[in-house]
Amino acid sequence: MLRFSGYLCAVMGARNCLPVRGFCVGPPCSSSVNLKGKSFLTLKDFTSEEIKHLLWTASDLKYRIKHKGQDLPLLQGKSIAMIFEKRSTRTRIATETGFALLGGHPCFLTSKDIHLGTNESTTDTARVLSRLTDLVLARVYKHSVLEELARESSVPIINGLSDLYHPIQILADYLTLQEHYGFLEGLKVAWIGDGNNVLNSFMMSAAKLGIHLRIATPKGYEPDASMTETAKRLSKECGTTFLLTNDPLEAAHQTNVLVTDTWVSMGMEEQKKQRLMDFSGYQITLQTAKVATPDWTFLHCLPRKQEEVDDEVFYSTRSLVFPEAENRKWTIMGLMVSLLTDFSPEVPKPKF
Repeated sequence: MLRFSGYLCAVMGARNCLPVRGFCVGPPCSSSVNLKGKSFLTLKDFTSEEIKHLLWTASDLKYRIKHKGQDLPLLQGKSIAMIFEKRSTRTRIATETGFALLGGHPCFLTSKDIHLGTNESTTDTARVLSRLTDLVLARVYKHSVLEELARESSVPIINGLSDLYHPIQILADYLTLQEHYGFLEGLKVAWIGDGNNVLNSFMMSAAKLGIHLRIATPKGYEPDASMTETAKRLSKECGTTFLLTNDPLEAAHQTNVLVTDTWVSMGMEEQKKQRLMDFSGYQITLQTAKVATPDWTFLHCLPRKQEEVDDEVFYSTRSLVFPEAENRKWTIMGLMVSLLTDFSPEVPKPKF
């Protein structure tokens, strides 16, 4: 292989090169991974190769649809039920437009449109939707609702967000970092903020991709002890490092990626005053970035509040938040295609 300006090109000819950083270019690679029919509740349940396959599929769809203008009606004749107990911008728009772009029919359902757990049990809802749709995405308060949906459903269930995990967000983060750096293995990611569901999804997957994870939370806001033990075990098994501290600068030291999230999630509004006091000193600024590596970047899953990260970082050229938001669409599309079809990517496999 020959390297030209950050791209990998095969010696078989420049016309076979793809203008996407970090791709090994040449004949398409086949994949032995098949996720058809599997539910997607947490990345804890997915292997390294399965996660990479989802990212590869997302890269394939993004390149062929966005950059080549191809029409790929891979989900024609299929439908998805989108259950939203909690409102959203990115999850709804990414899923709804992505499923439609692939030829399918999305059906958006709020708590006012569906009887989930109220006038109709979760079990009955799962069994009914299994007969009416091909796929269910649920954005819920309690993770136990997703687990019950998955137990009782005969179609795949996707976690659109729960109190424990937000795995579709992390797929977008990984794709964004792969596109920017050209690889994932060896990157150091610093999480500075709350020990929440987004962090839990990082903890269940980062080590599987060779990513070193450094976490800083205020005292009392650390991730759940069982999550921490699992993350430590994965880190040991995968040969990565894992740090949990209460010092933001210690976490940020010599890291490539600075990440934060909201300090006050939906349903925590009454805790806002106390949380803002407890998170004092955790705002990501250029001072934080000074201890990171020279190639540092910034991620935030949005929506963002200024106390979490200042404008100098958020709107800087180091900020990847808007490509990250766009990649919510391509990764959810890759996930839906993988769960519903036998699709194999045609573009060469990215370097992870």
